[in-house]
Amino acid sequence: MRKRAGYGSLLIVGGHEDKEGDKIILRAFVKKVGKSSKVVVATLASKEPRQMFDDYETALRGLGMRHVHHLNIESREEAMSEAKLRVLGDADAVYFTGGDQLKITSQIGDTPIYKRICAIFDAGGLIAGSSAGASVMSETMMVSGDSETTYKIKSLLQLAPGLGLLQNVIIDQHFSERGRVGRLLGAVAQNPRMLGIGLDEDCGILVHRGRFQVLGSNAVHVFDAGKVTFSNLTEADPDTSLCIYGVRLHVLNQSDTFDLKARRPHYHPEHELKDWLGLSPKK
Repeated sequence: MRKRAGYGSLLIVGGHEDKEGDKIILRAFVKKVGKSSKVVVATLASKEPRQMFDDYETALRGLGMRHVHHLNIESREEAMSEAKLRVLGDADAVYFTGGDQLKITSQIGDTPIYKRICAIFDAGGLIAGSSAGASVMSETMMVSGDSETTYKIKSLLQLAPGLGLLQNVIIDQHFSERGRVGRLLGAVAQNPRMLGIGLDEDCGILVHRGRFQVLGSNAVHVFDAGKVTFSNLTEADPDTSLCIYGVRLHVLNQSDTFDLKARRPHYHPEHELKDWLGLSPKK
């Protein structure tokens, strides 16, 4: 959907971010945007949009966020309406919640809502997404695929166009909790140009200008197939397990950074992030 990268930031979360404890991920969202900014929580993917919005509103207002608005869209017709577009007027950030990622892309793709979200991003705003809202951030998104199994050549791995706010990656969420190593390996085997990023629950990445920093209590897994020497993807029987040589795996945790262009991780002690968020113990 998207032809070029914007100038804003992305917060991409693996799902089930902490809303009651230190709220590291949501705290970083508020810190990045500013407490007086206008934030829109977009529940397009959810089956229970009102409850989902209430949960986020409570958590964000508890962190001092003053202007939290709700955007829910049930059809493409609604995505064309002026009333829905006005919700995004003067917004500095949009937070897509979890659910079904195809509901997001099919309802707002190439609509005024989508164009407004791109404009917010291009103007330096923050676009965030959790679970399904995380998957849609990339140019190609994971829709479905076998979990908790070795990837088979015949596996029904379904990919679709995403919102295209982040180029050259594919994102999977609830990663360790749902055993999704095999399907993310299958995705990067199909297109080694893309980095595979697997986000655990209560873990996210804050992306800006070709780099990201890890937030949250769990891990980010980066699969780099750029130097793969062989795979049997096009040669083996459909019932055969995927065979792939030369994949690089990086596992990052809180405060670590990753250079998306150089494809290189960098260690940072956790206290650096906590210092920024004002969570370090006072001496």
